[in-house]
Amino acid sequence: MVRSAKKTVKKQDSTAQGGTNGRKGGGSVGAALREAYDETLGESIPDEMLELLKKLG
Repeated sequence: MVRSAKKTVKKQDSTAQGGTNGRKGGGSVGAALREAYDETLGESIPDEMLELLKKLG
């Protein structure tokens, strides 16, 4: 329920409208994000970035 100075409005739950609270089938988005994250962890740090980090420390 949302209240303002002028009126009170009830918010509808997305599941009441046939939704699933933003979730869509099988978790494929989550799996894709995990795969991208794992691939990123396996990448090496570029030499230019290492040089910049050395200058900071």
